[in-house]
Amino acid sequence: MAGLDQPLELARALIRCPSVTPEDAGALDVLQAALEELGFTCHRVRGEAPNTAPIDNLYARLGAAAPNFCFAGHTDVVPAGDKGGWREEPFGAEVRDGKLYGRGACDMKGAIAAFVAATARFVAKHADGWNGSISLLITGDEEGPAVNGTRKLLDWLEARGERIDVCLVGEPTNPEQLGDMIKIGRRGSLNARLSVTGTQGHAAYPQLADNPLPRLIAMLGLLSAARLDQGSTHFQPSNIEITSIDVGNRAANVIPARAEAAFNIRFNDSHSSASLTAWLHEQFDSVGGAYELDIEVTGEAFLTPPGELSALISNAVEAATGRVPELSTTGGTSDARFIKDHCAVAEFGLIGRTMHKTDEFVELAALDALTEIYEEILRRYF
Repeated sequence: MAGLDQPLELARALIRCPSVTPEDAGALDVLQAALEELGFTCHRVRGEAPNTAPIDNLYARLGAAAPNFCFAGHTDVVPAGDKGGWREEPFGAEVRDGKLYGRGACDMKGAIAAFVAATARFVAKHADGWNGSISLLITGDEEGPAVNGTRKLLDWLEARGERIDVCLVGEPTNPEQLGDMIKIGRRGSLNARLSVTGTQGHAAYPQLADNPLPRLIAMLGLLSAARLDQGSTHFQPSNIEITSIDVGNRAANVIPARAEAAFNIRFNDSHSSASLTAWLHEQFDSVGGAYELDIEVTGEAFLTPPGELSALISNAVEAATGRVPELSTTGGTSDARFIKDHCAVAEFGLIGRTMHKTDEFVELAALDALTEIYEEILRRYF
């Protein structure tokens, strides 16, 4: 692919691959061809686990020496949804009025194209070499269950004794303008399903039944009234959100035997999933009665404290945009939650206003500016 030092054509080629999780749809082939043209050694790593779809992933490295600077991201995207809501074809990668449209334009195929273009520029300016390596760690399982993607790639790297020294994840971190925000951590996320059991019976004879609903309501009341913390140095307060209440009872004169609710806790570094699980059981035990609590933890809270990595990115952003980015831990989670166990990690990418929406787009000027920032990061790092 010609012109790899410019991000647009690679971004368009990636967007044209309808790589909705778990489908790759040729996206990694497109990326691998571009990286091999630049001299990268590429490895395809297939992640597999029971009851999940297998996923193709890519690790590519240019150079063999330390330190190893890694760009991380994902080529999978969320579904386009109702195509009738799009003015442009979701996977057409059309350019109109200075914007590139398509699913994944900002989350995050545009950033991946900027990874490659920045590296191409850096390598061209350092034809005599530099002290270190540049790598890309790219998964096809970030928007899905995240079981067979980045975690499997990191396990594969560890098994072969390969080390990443520092990592930049290209998620769309900026709320409004390029240069607004760097993510230096993320809150943890705990999903829970609470099932309260009783004895079914006739509403006219409550003494012959055991209604689980008052107990469920009392348990959820404790959650609604709880204030887990006031926030911490780098994190906003933790929050509990009740997301579903389900009885499945169509008859108004029948006391149900079971009532269920679902809720999510986004928690800061004042807690762990283990401490929250213990707290939940304490709350529900205080109400009494039989219940079941099923918990899924998608990530613990983590932080890369402000330091060399955040300063490196911040200085490069300021040099390119004139803005000093906020260091933040807001929002959902990302694959940085896995990478943080291996090296220092931070996130910086495009503007996220249209991610997961119809008519997702990236401004061409922002795509070029992000490439400039990534190149400046490489220059300052090496």
